[in-house]
Amino acid sequence: MIISKTVITGIEEPKTSERLPEHALNDFYRAFNSCDLDLMKENWLEGTESSMSNPLGGLKRGWPSIKEVYQRIFNGPAQVYVEFYDYTIHHTDNMFVAVGRERGYFRLDDNSIELQIRTSRTYRLVSGYWKQIHHHGSIDDSGLLQRYQSGVRAAQQSR
Repeated sequence: MIISKTVITGIEEPKTSERLPEHALNDFYRAFNSCDLDLMKENWLEGTESSMSNPLGGLKRGWPSIKEVYQRIFNGPAQVYVEFYDYTIHHTDNMFVAVGRERGYFRLDDNSIELQIRTSRTYRLVSGYWKQIHHHGSIDDSGLLQRYQSGVRAAQQSR
């Protein structure tokens, strides 16, 4: 197993048409960090098979429920940025799982929270394209989790 030292931001990496797992991850982070819901939709498997579990959104099943989470983030008053690092990719012919860490920030007005999240993303090869079918994120530090949840609640109330 090789732990990658390459950081994926979705912003600094060149866009490519190659169908490698790293490029699917790059597209996800490009969609997230540029608040591009159309690109995010391309990254996820549409329909009911996809799932997402994170400290803020709970468990969401199916693209319509997952899309709502991203719409709230993208259209909200807070700035959120994450990048993927310290990861491994476990690959078969038709699936891959990326397991690693995200770091970044949540900013709302004068409040800034540095994020540290354990993250895994699972993709399936569908008609020649990698489609995300599952995401799981966890925040180990209970104090950080509480500050982040409070910040997100404040962002939702200020809309």
